[in-house]
Amino acid sequence: MRRMPRGNSSGAFKYSRVAQSGYNYGLRTMENVQQESMLRKSLKIALVVTAYWVVSITMVFLNKYLLSGEELKSLKTASEGKMLEAPLFITFYQCLVSVLLCLLLRLLSRLMPGVISFPPVHLDKKISREVLPLSVVFVGMITFNNLCLKYVGVAFYTVGRSLTTVFNVVLTYFVLKQTTSLKAILCCLVIISGFVLGVDQEGAAGTLSVIGVIFGVSASLFVCLNSILTKKVLPCVDSNVWRLTYYNNINAVILFIPLILIFGEASILTNFPHLTSSKFWGLMTLSGFFGFAIGYITGLQIKVTSPLTHNISGTAKACAQTVLAVVFSHDIKTALWWLSNALVLGGSAAYTKVRHSEMQKQHKESKKALAEMKMEDSKNGDLNKVSEWPSTVPLLGFEEQDSAKDKKGSLEEDRPTVNDV
Repeated sequence: MRRMPRGNSSGAFKYSRVAQSGYNYGLRTMENVQQESMLRKSLKIALVVTAYWVVSITMVFLNKYLLSGEELKSLKTASEGKMLEAPLFITFYQCLVSVLLCLLLRLLSRLMPGVISFPPVHLDKKISREVLPLSVVFVGMITFNNLCLKYVGVAFYTVGRSLTTVFNVVLTYFVLKQTTSLKAILCCLVIISGFVLGVDQEGAAGTLSVIGVIFGVSASLFVCLNSILTKKVLPCVDSNVWRLTYYNNINAVILFIPLILIFGEASILTNFPHLTSSKFWGLMTLSGFFGFAIGYITGLQIKVTSPLTHNISGTAKACAQTVLAVVFSHDIKTALWWLSNALVLGGSAAYTKVRHSEMQKQHKESKKALAEMKMEDSKNGDLNKVSEWPSTVPLLGFEEQDSAKDKKGSLEEDRPTVNDV
């Protein structure tokens, strides 16, 4: 029996060591690339979430300053002794800024098509009429939202507008004829208890504004109506949220003009001492920019994380916003006041988690039922019918809103349909 030469054995061993070394080096390289990619992704998520927090919180405090800031309050009239303020005009101007930003972005997309992508926006009277019902609700939503912020403090603002989830459940039952699970209803009861306790504590502290609470409840109702009508109107603008933003705001600008005249804000503005102030107009324009930007940054946060993570981030942001408001105003709040905020935020977070779990369960059941139908048709030999079944089942509640997708990083991305403030 012939033996293999020792030289060959040694060479094979060396070759094996070299191959193993190269393999290990490749593994280490892949691990480094994966770690670097994960680090880059984590950094991107952190930056987007931070931007969402900064934009949202800044917008709330800026709107509060414009609506009831001491420095911007005008002189009192001798006859009425009331502050001369114009919340409708402020909201009107914010919508006007949004329209101008849409036109500016469209112009920039033409000049720099490789950098910015924005859909064509031109005024079509037919589409404008189709969007009008949504615009009426939209005007009510942002008006009541700003009026609530005008009459209540930022610290109570979260509780004052906390019934959105409750109205969502109620409208789902009466409008869509869909029932809600017991777990979700219990979460709503927790939110309601937090709202009632918060109102009680504001009254005990002597800082309760009844009209502010009414405006907050109205804003919550209109947020839900806005969401329902948005889904109905989106097909009119080719399911493009940026085009809907353009038509919605341009309709709102027109609708606000008679409201400003009816409520006498035109005469109020003529007597406003800061009307020629560059600081006033700068802050007004900045608030309009933040109102426009929150839609983009909210959609971006949903894209880089998930709808569930976005809602959790929003809840945490509301906590931080409340704490900052209390610190800045140097208020001392009772334990029951803080408990009311905890109930509202905790109930909202729990509702989000419950609904997310239910949607995932429905998705799995639909997918399983679809697979069983395919298998049944396959057994029966009906191959043509099998080919007609969709390959996937969309996850309810998280459908993409834009029909046409541009390249990654463009402005043509998924957008929320409700102002996320």
